[in-house]
Amino acid sequence: MKGDASLFAAIDLGSNAFRLMIGQSVKRNQQFMIQEVKTLREPVRLAEGFQGGALDELALDRGWQALARFGKKLRGFEAGRVRAVATSAVRQADNAPLFLASAERHLGFRIDVISGQEEAQLVYAGVAHTLPDTQRMRLVVDIGGGSTELILGKGAQPLLTESIAVGSGTVGAHYFPGGTISAKALLEAERVATLQFERVARRYRAQGWQQVIGSSGTARMLAKVLKANGLNDYGQSGVTYGGLLRLSVRLLEVGHVKQLKLAGLQAHRLSILPGGLVLMLAAFKVFGVSHMTPSEPGLRFGVLHGLMSRH
Repeated sequence: MKGDASLFAAIDLGSNAFRLMIGQSVKRNQQFMIQEVKTLREPVRLAEGFQGGALDELALDRGWQALARFGKKLRGFEAGRVRAVATSAVRQADNAPLFLASAERHLGFRIDVISGQEEAQLVYAGVAHTLPDTQRMRLVVDIGGGSTELILGKGAQPLLTESIAVGSGTVGAHYFPGGTISAKALLEAERVATLQFERVARRYRAQGWQQVIGSSGTARMLAKVLKANGLNDYGQSGVTYGGLLRLSVRLLEVGHVKQLKLAGLQAHRLSILPGGLVLMLAAFKVFGVSHMTPSEPGLRFGVLHGLMSRH
């Protein structure tokens, strides 16, 4: 696979995890589609390493080690076929230049720190590529580790994009330190998230939409947990408001993420569950959502889509 001229690679330096996705362009029904060849995930938890605005040494080191492993997989790739993007944790870190200098050396490729606006556009491009449904207006909610992107679009065209500086990792670290869950913290976290979403909601509601898509690991995790534990309404799939409420009751009953006995929940997702759940509840409430369909990862598909379009 090394240096195969038909392959492209996207690296997403997220606030919870770093991911590498290698893909190729294949023709299906006269359309070019992105086919996933290989995906690697490293639970770097960058957002957990914030010490007064800067990333601590442990977080920096976890990031560099992960990128060194990705770099080995990318030997032989031309620079024009690889794009690495860093999102909110690196955007906000005071010591981002220190992190990036060593990160690029370990990876062997340049890393672009993208704005929240570009992140939202790339997420939408990825979703539009994987769900080619042109006529319906879509609301895409992408809850990351350090920020949440909200995109309203039709077909391949994003019409409204917003990036809000709340994420499952940052909300979790602030309100549920060490995994402790209380009713007071849950309500306060949801109140703050609701205020953040309310700032932009009117413009979105004025346009309206027919479909709601969750394009992040948080949405896929919640959909999986709700289904596996029979928490959704009447056997519905995806993410439902009723399911989210029942899940929050489960969290409150145990008081700590380590005590949770939930089917379908991977250990590395435990720490982001409370923060992700709170943000999803707030988004459902503010935007009046009753059901959300989880999608394949948006951002990495969007990055690959951009690379392939240039070729």
